[in-house]
Amino acid sequence: MSGRAKAIASITASAFGFALMAMFVRLCDDCGAPVSSFQKSFFRNAIALIVAATVFCRETVARERRVPSLSPKAAAVLALRSLAGTVGIFANFYALGKIPISDAQTLNKTAPFFTVLFARLFLGEKMTCRQMTALLAAFAGVLLVAKPGFAGTDLFAVSAGLLGGVAAGAAYACLRKLGVYGVDGAFIVLFFSAFSCLASIPFMMFGYTPMSAAQILILVGAGAGAALGQFGITAAYRYAAPGSIAAFDYMNIVFTAALGFLLFGQIPDVWSVTGFAAIVCAALTMGKDRRHK
Repeated sequence: MSGRAKAIASITASAFGFALMAMFVRLCDDCGAPVSSFQKSFFRNAIALIVAATVFCRETVARERRVPSLSPKAAAVLALRSLAGTVGIFANFYALGKIPISDAQTLNKTAPFFTVLFARLFLGEKMTCRQMTALLAAFAGVLLVAKPGFAGTDLFAVSAGLLGGVAAGAAYACLRKLGVYGVDGAFIVLFFSAFSCLASIPFMMFGYTPMSAAQILILVGAGAGAALGQFGITAAYRYAAPGSIAAFDYMNIVFTAALGFLLFGQIPDVWSVTGFAAIVCAALTMGKDRRHK
């Protein structure tokens, strides 16, 4: 497989993982007392941390290598990626608990736009007209699927949802730069997961909510989905420029709708079907662009 083909496969797997995560996070409060976004974030990242540590240690032993030493620039980018990613998780989980999941997902899916913007401004990555058109078409498809109705909702929650998209975009742009520096993907996920867990603890301790067994299992599922999402997105932006693969991140909306149909019997309307078609067509159109291989 070419580097770009690997990137497309990775970001598609990531989209599925994050769809699982969002489903479990939303389901958590339906199976017990409401749980804060910080507490959800801690358990979500704790599972990802265990997976990342296992993968990293296994790779380190198998390849007989040492823990990587980072240059000051790479260390700074890794720290920024971890900070931005943590802010993005806090904001997204808060929005998922306060506004309809379709609205929260729409706001979170502004991330590819900001990824391309940050990559253009700070990394010098270029983008073709075809890629920009495909990205806009994909976001239009997201709006058709989600049909967000922000009127009368909590403006703070809406702002938090948008902040989650901006922060995720910055984090993904940092992943591209870390790929240029040659930083190991498993190490990136390990460092980020540890950083996010530690950042969650002070906030979680002030408002900890005892959880039912079902909620614990649900958050373990959220962590497993997040681990798949993190490894996938980390690999994707190491293999290819953001502008050439960003539209594939919108497959998350298609996977979310499919899970809703299979698990909850939610049948998409004609607008949603039209949105799905727009997202898939945008991804296929971007896939035909050979400038980024």
